[in-house]
Amino acid sequence: MPPLAPHLTALPNTAAPVTPHIAFERISKTYPGASTLALDSISFTIARGEVFGIIGRSGAGKSTLLRTVNMLERPDAGTIRIGDIDVGRLDEDGLVALRRRVGMIFQHFNLLSAKTVFENVALPLRVAGVPREAIGPRVTELLDLVGLSEKAGVYPAKLSGGQKQRVGIARALVHRPEILLCDEATSALDPETTEQILLLLGDINRRLGLTVVLVTHDMAVIRDACDRVLVLDQGRIAEHGTVDQVFADPHADATLALLRPLRQRSGMTPTKPVALLADPPGRAYAHA
Repeated sequence: MPPLAPHLTALPNTAAPVTPHIAFERISKTYPGASTLALDSISFTIARGEVFGIIGRSGAGKSTLLRTVNMLERPDAGTIRIGDIDVGRLDEDGLVALRRRVGMIFQHFNLLSAKTVFENVALPLRVAGVPREAIGPRVTELLDLVGLSEKAGVYPAKLSGGQKQRVGIARALVHRPEILLCDEATSALDPETTEQILLLLGDINRRLGLTVVLVTHDMAVIRDACDRVLVLDQGRIAEHGTVDQVFADPHADATLALLRPLRQRSGMTPTKPVALLADPPGRAYAHA
């Protein structure tokens, strides 16, 4: 593994993480005016330090489920715990503190066009009242981590899609979160750039020991990035397990439907790559 950027601490890479980190207990959600549940009594756990995938067709409830972790969506019933914290019982100050522990990246990047790369990454720190002298080193460290040191003064309009997403990743890490939520983070990107972003997320997972929760509609992303996967169908769990188990022996119709395009492209049953960690960020990822 290449040397870490300054102030970054490598944590042990556990192949089969067992420490519970996020627990969903009978989570249900209905949107006003809807005739069906967006989430229907969902229960499962995510282990500390793993990359966990949530997949489903459009409208399956996957983004709704992801957004309950930091209470951007409040469930109608059930409990979500991060460690020993019942997230639903937090007051506004508690939620502010929680959201600094839970970073999030989005499909459409959500960058401010009138601010430079540096300013976009620095913004959450400025809003939080972090002293100016502490902001510069932290932003510089994160831009180095995602391979964008030379783009600090550039505006988003001059960036590629992959570069915009890497700015989003850097911004999501400014408060040193323990969890990173990825909501369709690669769906707006071409296949080559998607691969490079997944490599970067895998590198960050290993270097920083983050728990990564990744929502997607693409089984190739699950195959290439995740340790375990949960398949959602119409707001319910269709099946879940390790990626190898689900790919080798799928049971649910929803899983088979999601796997079919991948199998048709490859002409064979897909298997998970051996490793995600490749070249250090800033080299392999520089053009993405």
